[in-house]
Amino acid sequence: MKLLFIGHDANRAGAQLVLLNLMRLLKAEGYQMHLLLGEGGPLLTDYQTICPVTVWPPASRYVVGAVADKVLGKVGLWQSMHARQAAQQQQAIREQLGLDTVDLVFVNTVTSSRWFSQLSIPAQVPVVTFVHELAMSVRMYTRPDELSQLLTRTNQLLAVSSATARYYIEEHHFDPNRITQFTLIDTPALVTAVRKAKAEPLSVPGVPADARLVGGCGNAEWRKGNDLFVTLARQVIGRSSGAPVHFVWVGVPPGPLHDDLWLDIRKAGLADRVHLIPPTPDVLRYMSRFDVFVLCSREDPYPLVMFEAGLCDVPVVCFDKAGGAPELVEADGGFVVPYLDLDAMSGRVIDLLDQPEQRRQMGQRLGQKILDRHPAQQSVATLVTLFDKLTA
Repeated sequence: MKLLFIGHDANRAGAQLVLLNLMRLLKAEGYQMHLLLGEGGPLLTDYQTICPVTVWPPASRYVVGAVADKVLGKVGLWQSMHARQAAQQQQAIREQLGLDTVDLVFVNTVTSSRWFSQLSIPAQVPVVTFVHELAMSVRMYTRPDELSQLLTRTNQLLAVSSATARYYIEEHHFDPNRITQFTLIDTPALVTAVRKAKAEPLSVPGVPADARLVGGCGNAEWRKGNDLFVTLARQVIGRSSGAPVHFVWVGVPPGPLHDDLWLDIRKAGLADRVHLIPPTPDVLRYMSRFDVFVLCSREDPYPLVMFEAGLCDVPVVCFDKAGGAPELVEADGGFVVPYLDLDAMSGRVIDLLDQPEQRRQMGQRLGQKILDRHPAQQSVATLVTLFDKLTA
């Protein structure tokens, strides 16, 4: 069976890493694959070790050139020539992907609807869409017409959590009978990586050896709550006694948001207590050093970092109504607090920092639930069965 995967980019983030693990496991099952990416990124070479990868070429700035385009516009020819150029580009990509020989298309994230909508997938080819986004991301990263086209064409929707499935049923009227709740975590590989990371923990410059660490991780964006992390740090540090508490966020690159966050950190007098680490493949080496992990996300369907924390035996504190994390954390893997209630979150973080035994028990319980509920091979078997059914 030949599968075409479509992803929006190759950045080192949750949905992209899940796709990478999924493709590795399906390759071991003997599937032929081709991956189409909207853009490149740090994971591109990892994808290329699995199967051929096509990166959608960036849009040309001009049809002919700056001056010639102005002339074409004045005589009313630019639009038709631009459309012809786009059609030629799409046809070239179709031929490169071998769309006429594809048995099934797997779309990873609705953000990929931008590229899916330009492919004209043959009507007889089934489409599986793996949704990782909720309302904020849908609004930020999709266009209504492209999203509608993708969902209309989708035969089966894979949702990472109950919260995600519910969103597509209620807001996009997707048939619940064609939704499968599905999460793919290569738990054996992640457990091995965690074991290695624990043997080689990373020290954070400026953090004393006896410090208690509260961690956060993820892209630098408003949706992830980087700003809430700084406010939380001020509350926890101001109310804590005993060994010093430091806050470490992994995943903030240099740029405007970093500068904005750092301004708040300095003005709050926290420059020696809050640390912003740029994106790195060594996330687990930081994670294994954390005492508590906080999910400050305003929206996160079912975050990979929660799995990484749990398998590092680190309890998680998260918001209710922000996605699927409460479905796993529950009452024994950390704490779920009311949405945006930083007073409640800071109180729970302090409880865990001050009670090492409770912290240990909750962290271990979260890790065990991940192993029990998300066995990698069972997830792959679910997909294989689905693919066979759709292509029968």
